[in-house]
Amino acid sequence: MKHGFVKVAAATPDIRVADVEYNTEQICRLIDETAEEEAKVVVFPELCITGYTCGDLFTQDLLLENAKKGLQKIATHTGNKDGIFFIGMPLAVDGELYNVAAAVNHGHILGFTTKTFLPNYGEFYEMRQFCAGPKEARMISFDGKMIPFGPQILFVAEEMQSLVIAAEICEDVWSTVPPSIQAAREGAVLIVNCSASDETIGKATYRKNLIEGQSARLLCGYIYANAGEGESTTDVVFGGHNIIAENGTTLAMGQRFVNNVIYTEIDIKRLLSERRKNTTFQLVEDRKLMRVPFDMKIQETKLTRTFYSRPFVPGEEGERARRCEEILTIQAMGLKKRLAHTHAKSAVVGISGGLDSTLALLVTAKAFDALGMDRSGITAVTMPCFGTTDRTYQNACKMSKKLGATLKEVPIAASVEQHFKDIGHDPEDHSVTYENSQARERTQVLMDIANAAGGMVIGTGDMSELALGWATYNGDHMSMYGVNASVPKTLVRHLVHYYADTCEDQELKEILYDVLDTPVSPELLPPKDGEISQKTEDLVGPYELHDFYLYYMLRFGYEPSKIYRIAKEAFAGEYDNETIYKWLRTFCWRFFAQQFKRSCLPDGPKVGTVALSPRGDWRMPSDACVAGWLKNLDEME
Repeated sequence: MKHGFVKVAAATPDIRVADVEYNTEQICRLIDETAEEEAKVVVFPELCITGYTCGDLFTQDLLLENAKKGLQKIATHTGNKDGIFFIGMPLAVDGELYNVAAAVNHGHILGFTTKTFLPNYGEFYEMRQFCAGPKEARMISFDGKMIPFGPQILFVAEEMQSLVIAAEICEDVWSTVPPSIQAAREGAVLIVNCSASDETIGKATYRKNLIEGQSARLLCGYIYANAGEGESTTDVVFGGHNIIAENGTTLAMGQRFVNNVIYTEIDIKRLLSERRKNTTFQLVEDRKLMRVPFDMKIQETKLTRTFYSRPFVPGEEGERARRCEEILTIQAMGLKKRLAHTHAKSAVVGISGGLDSTLALLVTAKAFDALGMDRSGITAVTMPCFGTTDRTYQNACKMSKKLGATLKEVPIAASVEQHFKDIGHDPEDHSVTYENSQARERTQVLMDIANAAGGMVIGTGDMSELALGWATYNGDHMSMYGVNASVPKTLVRHLVHYYADTCEDQELKEILYDVLDTPVSPELLPPKDGEISQKTEDLVGPYELHDFYLYYMLRFGYEPSKIYRIAKEAFAGEYDNETIYKWLRTFCWRFFAQQFKRSCLPDGPKVGTVALSPRGDWRMPSDACVAGWLKNLDEME
């Protein structure tokens, strides 16, 4: 369970209606299977010890006594198994019959969670046999021992106190106020559901959406184990539709109409991180629910869940296209408001022929269209200097003209050379002074052109550059509105690609495709044989790695060692472990060291869940120390 990963399972056993002995054997068989897979939390369906579809057989003492014996046998069977198991069964208490989920751990019966909402409509008639559970949990005598009995019992792992589990049963989650809400408000981070939900047309989609929605609403993990083949088909069919979700996302889902076991890992620390950040998720101060401890060995969890290597970019093409259109619209609408509010007569964009400035120009054109302004009011400024190549220069010029912007060329080499003389810098010394002098000169040119034209400078820098501090302070770092400020580099590429794919101008499309093929570079050092000599990713590392690190560090608060662990999974076959480690260390160091640049960023629109605005999502001291994060990397086992 290192890094908060807990392996879990939802298991649908083969059963025979009312054949408790057979069902018990099948449940024990799956307990053995899940134990071999090292699952720590295993959930079985509703009333699976007897079968859900027993009907009035639930009134027979023999069936109820056999169910108790079956549970005792299952409990004994778990004596040498490291995990907590939830099994559905009928339980008679004080002359009433209840539908419960029994929790078993290391040979002991920990508690019985009662079903709160009994369906009595359509094909369901549970009130004929069962009583709704009590309002509060109490202790009952079972097999000579006092066992917790009632709703919303919280099971707490002694060795991992953050792992708090609560159970609910089938209809409970379909109700207007599921019991899991109160359980989550008192600390439950994992909800399990022993269910018997039959199959009708369209119900599987609704069921999946329901479980995803509840896990999102409660910021929790949700394990849903459903009854399957073996239940009576007198009137209905059960499909064994098992689902495991985490904060709105399905991590694993079983094939319907096949009894199966599904596995995945729930990230408890990720969920707790989400809860800490979400101020509307409030734990109750006056805790009333019964808490029951259980034992679980702490060990390494082998990961089977996948981590997408480009978390900012949707993997499915259709969704990616929709996302790109939405982001371009958000960017353009943000700029539209700013242009209108300032009564700007023009917008000035420094255009280099690279990806970021290309995206900024495309967004500006879209904003002008939305305002009904002529695109000639956009001044696209190209400022060739020592590192400019013909390829980027030509692309910048052609693109500006095709988009209808006013192209303005301002060579800055002479100005920079004069500046070198003024400050006494040797032009042959290609140090940071050599590079930053060009960047700051370009910003001065843009600002002054904007002043002269009654306009504003549109920032081009992206979020990945801001995370790394890959910007010249008071150079390209500064603008009057930064349209790309919350767009990561891996997404910038897809936005430009989407625009190229959807524009109707073939020539513009070809220009944009060539921009996409051009290496990322600030072009501040002289080219070699006419080609770009300064490639950003050779200096700071691959942006797909840095965007991955940025996403998991900011979105979920992962520590570097955990990021390294999942990055190895995500980039297997693409980057070796040494490379992943090297650039992760670089990322951590640069992220802390360069915060001062982010502390004074221009305004810009937020487009996603991760952003670095010092006024909104990320407020960090500029002199915070990175030592703890680097130590976490150095001390990895």
